[in-house]
Amino acid sequence: KILFHLPHGFGHGTSLGRMEGLQVATERMNRAGVPQQAIDVFESFYHQLEDGATGLIPESEVFPLTDVDRVADLEFDREAQRDAAQRTVIIKLNGGLGTSMGMECAKSLLDVRAGETFLDIIVEQVRSLRAELEVQIPLVFMNSFRTQRDTRAALAKYGDLQVPGIPLDFMQNQEPKLRVEDLSPIDWPADPTLEWCPPGHADIYPALTASGVLDTLLEAGIEFASFSNADNLGAYPDPHMMAWFAASGAPYAAE
Repeated sequence: KILFHLPHGFGHGTSLGRMEGLQVATERMNRAGVPQQAIDVFESFYHQLEDGATGLIPESEVFPLTDVDRVADLEFDREAQRDAAQRTVIIKLNGGLGTSMGMECAKSLLDVRAGETFLDIIVEQVRSLRAELEVQIPLVFMNSFRTQRDTRAALAKYGDLQVPGIPLDFMQNQEPKLRVEDLSPIDWPADPTLEWCPPGHADIYPALTASGVLDTLLEAGIEFASFSNADNLGAYPDPHMMAWFAASGAPYAAE
């Protein structure tokens, strides 16, 4: 689970790639209406991949943290919890399909307990927190082009879930799948949707900004975001952790 300050601005980094594969990929993204911010990020990562970046961190560079606060030791009074909760949005990363489990829809729609899905339990967790603190903390899903329709349909039965003025979801960006051999985009004429994939979780920053949801949240008085995978039910919205983060002054924290 991640907590972070909602940014009040997002810079544009421009990458001037000239390789044919990159040009084809960015032109395809432009035609598909992908926001320029997401294209800039794609170009940056493309060049890192060209330069041999793997995203791996060798164990020799990893060191244990010391003197880390423990969730079990956090103690904040109800007012501190309420104050932090009413300035926090719960964001669930919900862009992945459950293909490894034989599904063709969002993995969060898998039944995990007595006829309840991941999605149902997430809603129950948020409703429980709202009732406990008497705060309308918003729940927002970051969907992909593969999961948005099914997720919206599943949430339709929860008429009281959406906080007025704040959307229940926003769309993750999409980027072309690339060949390993030459980093050129693949072509799949029989089903062009297979030419695309959703980016990784870090897409939350450009997706929040380009969708306009960031501005909407800031205008609603939301300052903090707690985000985690939709299939991680252990990352429940903990008001003590929200209060700790609000008091810490940190821009980012990971559990």
